[in-house]
Parts: sequence; C-alpha cells; structure tokens
Amino acid sequence: MKIAFQMDPITGVDINADSSFRLAEEAQARGHELFYYGPDQLAFDEGRITARGHRMAVQRVADQPAILEPKEVVDLADYDVVWLRQDPPFDMHYITTTHLLDRLAGQTLVVNDPFWVRNFPEKLLVLNFPDLTPPTTIARDLRTIREFKDRHGDVILKPLYGNGGAGVFKLDAQDRNLSSLHELFTGFSREPLIVQKYLPAVTAGDKRVILVDGEPVGAINRVPAAGEVRSNMHVGGRPEKVELTPRDLEICAAIGPTLKEKGQIFVGIDVIGDYLTEINVTSPTGIQELERFDGINVAEKIWQAIEAKCS
Repeated sequence: MKIAFQMDPITGVDINADSSFRLAEEAQARGHELFYYGPDQLAFDEGRITARGHRMAVQRVADQPAILEPKEVVDLADYDVVWLRQDPPFDMHYITTTHLLDRLAGQTLVVNDPFWVRNFPEKLLVLNFPDLTPPTTIARDLRTIREFKDRHGDVILKPLYGNGGAGVFKLDAQDRNLSSLHELFTGFSREPLIVQKYLPAVTAGDKRVILVDGEPVGAINRVPAAGEVRSNMHVGGRPEKVELTPRDLEICAAIGPTLKEKGQIFVGIDVIGDYLTEINVTSPTGIQELERFDGINVAEKIWQAIEAKCS
C-alpha cells in the first residue's frame, strides 16, 4: 500500500520512543511505500487534497531516522492510507487539517478518522462516560471554577486543549492562586479550562492503556518524577511495566465500541486509580514502551487492523 504520514518533523524524532516512527518502521517492514509531509504542507488545490513532502525510508539511526527523497507534491487520493499524527495543540490549524482530510472519505483511509478526531477532543470525549470519570467541570467563568474547587478541595486545573502535561497545576484546598492562574490563562486564550478533582492515586502512576480498533492490547504505567504531580513522559514521568486490571478492562469495554464505530483505530486512554481521565485520539503514544515491557508489537496489530479495512 501507499502510506502518507502527516506529522511533526520526522528528522527530530526519538527513535526509541516515538510512536509515529514505530508505525512507519512497521509499515516499511510490511512492504508498504512511505511518504512524509508536515501539516503546513497539506492543501486543497482546485478540488484535490494535496501534500508537499518526501517519499521516505526510515531507519534506526538516532541522528538520521529518515532518508528523504526530493520534495514533491502528491494527490492524497492516490494513497491508500493517510496517518493524522501531528501533536496538538488542538487549535484552528489542527481542526482545519481535519476538515481537509475529511474530503478524502471514500477514497483514502485516514487514521484516525478526522471527523471524529475533530469531534472527540481528548478531554471532552470522557464527558460521555460520567460513571467512569472523576468529578469534572469545564468552564471559563471563574466563579464556576471556584465553586467546583470549594466542593472538592484539591483539584487539577489544566488547559482544555493542551497536551504533554503543559500548563497542568495542582491546587490544594488552601491554595490562593486560582484567580491569578485564571487571569494568566484567560489573558492569552479564549478557551475554557478543565478542572478535575485531584486523585491521590496519581502518585502511584497514571496508566496509559492502548486500544487498537476498540480493543485493549496492553498498558504502561507513568510515574511522576519526585516533586511532580504530572506523570507525562514529556515532563519526566518514568514509564514502567504494569498489568491491566479488571477496572481497566471494564473501562475499555464501555468505551471500546464507540471508538471502533467512529474509526478511532489507535487510541491511548489515561487511567488514574479507578478513573478514566482522558481519551487520546489525536496523536497517542506509548507503543514502543509497551513493546519493550511486554513484547507486544502494537504497531503490527494496528497495521493488521488497517490492512483488513483496506482489503
């Protein structure tokens, strides 16, 4: 098959951690042709959805993970699969790429389905499953946020469309910084904030459970660094081996059918203790760590699911 990757610069990826690199590596091993372009190079051009980028081969060489051929423009309708893999922020630029990729429907399989990526932001989709999530409010209004904090004491406050642990704050019951943080966030963004009751179980780790076509395939635990409340690996969280619990499987059974129905083939959910906190559909990570810990080739399972849909 002909496979295109829409992603952040591949020349700077960590070959031992990046999930997009691992997906490309597995595709190449399966005999598929690879093309790479950045989201800025996606275009609607007189009825065609085009991308300006490079045919490529990937390799496990730290300072040269990809060998890129000269730049060219391709019609993405000529490709079998397009991967939507750039990282958030989930802003209007990101949303516009999903609208453009929508236009490939019926011609090219886009993974994950861009219509539902657009309509399933990570911190909003969980609202469909209130029995699985901690108490949550999404608001821009300071009074609403303050009243939520008064009800629940210790809370986690973060930007609604952020990623990688950026801008995440823990506020305890006696904290006096809420007004200042609200001023800070609302001063540079018109987006609401999300506030959740703090879960002390996070000190034991924030579990990343990976689902392929709606089915759980494994998990890794991400343990916060000393003095940190955030467990994201982008900010120093330590990955470790962990097993799926009956509660994890219960959560996956509840959300899996929705993910499968909506074309979300590669999804990473975040579970703290017994609670689902995020459903990551934009650019989930963790498959290389899971492969090292448990020997599970998640990239292979993902490609098997894609190949079945394309056959």
